[in-house]
Amino acid sequence: MNIGSFLAFFSLIMVSVAVYSLSRKYRVPYSVLLVLFGTILVPIAGIPAFSFLKGFDLTPEILFFVFLPILIFESAYNMRVRELAANIRAVSWLSVASLLISAAFVSAGIFFLFRLIGFDIPFIVALLFGSLISATDPVAVLALFKEYGAPRRLSLLFEGESLFNDGTSFALFLVVLEIFLRGYSGWGSVVEGVVLFVVMIIGGTLFGLVMGVCFSKLIGRVSDDENLEVTLTMLSAHFTFLLSEVLSEHMHLFGMEFRFSSIIATVMTAMVIGNYGRAKISPRVEEYMEKFWGYFAFISNSLVFILMGILFASLPIRFGQFAIPILLTILVVMAGRAVSVYPVVGLLNRSGKEREIPMSWQHLLSWGSLRGALAVIMVLLIPEDATVRGWNYPFTVREFVTALTIGCVYFTLFFKATTISRLMKRLGVGSLHALEEAQYHQAKSLIHAKAISALERFLDRGYVDTNVYEVLRKEHDAGYEESQKRCRAFFSESDPTRAEQALHIYAIGIERHFLRVLFRYGEVTEPVYKRILAKLDVQQERVEHAERQIVSLDEVFREDWIEQFVRFFRRLLLGKTTNEVSIADRYAYYRAQGIISKKVAIHLSSFLSGSGFDTFGNRAILEKVIEQYGSFREDAEKRGAELFSANLKRLEALNETFGRRGLFKAEESVLDDLTENEMITPKLSVMLRDELHEREYSTAERRG
Repeated sequence: MNIGSFLAFFSLIMVSVAVYSLSRKYRVPYSVLLVLFGTILVPIAGIPAFSFLKGFDLTPEILFFVFLPILIFESAYNMRVRELAANIRAVSWLSVASLLISAAFVSAGIFFLFRLIGFDIPFIVALLFGSLISATDPVAVLALFKEYGAPRRLSLLFEGESLFNDGTSFALFLVVLEIFLRGYSGWGSVVEGVVLFVVMIIGGTLFGLVMGVCFSKLIGRVSDDENLEVTLTMLSAHFTFLLSEVLSEHMHLFGMEFRFSSIIATVMTAMVIGNYGRAKISPRVEEYMEKFWGYFAFISNSLVFILMGILFASLPIRFGQFAIPILLTILVVMAGRAVSVYPVVGLLNRSGKEREIPMSWQHLLSWGSLRGALAVIMVLLIPEDATVRGWNYPFTVREFVTALTIGCVYFTLFFKATTISRLMKRLGVGSLHALEEAQYHQAKSLIHAKAISALERFLDRGYVDTNVYEVLRKEHDAGYEESQKRCRAFFSESDPTRAEQALHIYAIGIERHFLRVLFRYGEVTEPVYKRILAKLDVQQERVEHAERQIVSLDEVFREDWIEQFVRFFRRLLLGKTTNEVSIADRYAYYRAQGIISKKVAIHLSSFLSGSGFDTFGNRAILEKVIEQYGSFREDAEKRGAELFSANLKRLEALNETFGRRGLFKAEESVLDDLTENEMITPKLSVMLRDELHEREYSTAERRG
């Protein structure tokens, strides 16, 4: 690469920044504007002064091996396996059954419709297009969902379908491409294609799971080093993707070529690291990790979509001769999506195996099926000179499929993506449900109360004068009174359980916060952390669906399927493993539950001192929840004391450990304040921190 290529690369990022600002200002989907600006850049690049913009090409290799693993990993890493498991039938039906139906419908549709207009094409070409155009890209839709507040489950269905849909679509495309290049030889080709498709899905899944476990273990070995941990996650994405491709090139059995789906393998690796491996990531690194991958995905998405626009505008294709075929194709693809969504979701709803998917959500699933980067990647993988018997046109198969694909991508980006917000409003998908409305009123009241407390401190410390204080205090007093009034009105008019539900979710949030603090400073082990976190996840799900609450600290929750796989994998490699919880972990569990419950009770009790209990419905509801957490605390402390008495010698050392870690936390906090406020030099900060950590590690080694 020359200097012009680097200049083009960074210029495109600069354009992406400007486009992002415009998308926020004018509330237009970011990916839509990127493609539009990419298209505009082509004639600009024709000006001699800007000719360097042509220096960075969107090649299939860059898209496939650099950007795609990043985009896949970032989405799958943040997907919660418990939520996915609760909707696994919907996600799997949409990503496999719907995809196959759509591909078959589109292939047959354009094959017969094109014949009617005298545009006769071989069926294998129609099948090639049908397999690649069925992959959905939810980037623009999910961005709008966040902006308009779509239900979390609907976002999960879109993203889950897209992730697994990408893998199955790509596997299907490769099978069809193989038949296209080698030629169709009867039922043997069909059987071979079906076997190859199944092996790609299953093989990719298993390979991704194994890679995810291995990289999770590696991350656990380098804890407390954000550079190494982030680097390992990046390597896990690209290594999994590339190794899947390498293995696929060399796997032959009974004269057949076997492939792993690199996309599905990367999805599974990311999900394992994002769920099982997340607890192995240092707590102080986890937030940094999410920001890194969010930024990495932002840059990748920006470059992919803007380069797509440049690629489309610079292709030597005369779209005028494809106008009618493109129009018919768009109609067929839309119909194919509808045919693949409504009947499949209807059957799923009738089965009663999962919560029903409302008709309004089905409309969005059908209309929000955008096409994007993966469809372009698949088009670019078709050899330029590839042809098939019966193809008698002056343009190549790749040019023909590219024209149809570009037409569909442009239609979904410039028409579907820009109208989906209006459809959401019309369907009422973004409107608040009862529990969200309760939380909304509570949040506004708490925000104003916090602002009033801050103003009091500002006045005492002389940060604001009396006049400014009175003006701001008057504004927030009025806001607080208004929000309290709305809270009282809402809770008196609605189901009284809504206030208690919202308060429980607020309390669970406090529990999560203090659990992370305990985990960060080593006061709970990974198994204890995961056990309490699973309890909180189940507890919140039960609260949101008004189901039976957790009443016992010893209630056992089934491990998610990734944890089960890890246990099976460990048993396979190391022999027998035990599920028995150690005495130390049991004691740490009760101790942590006691601390967390106490923190929640103290925090909620602070609302009883004023009129703030109106925020949570009424005083009786607040007192009831405080009493529940008081009972949890007493139960935890009682069980912990009994366990300690029965195992005095074994647990005395553990108590000393907890005491030392508590002091370490306090010492580190003081050092952080001194460093942040520049009360000591960076050199002293490093020296003191090294001494602090060295003492902690040496103490841990002596205990070990």
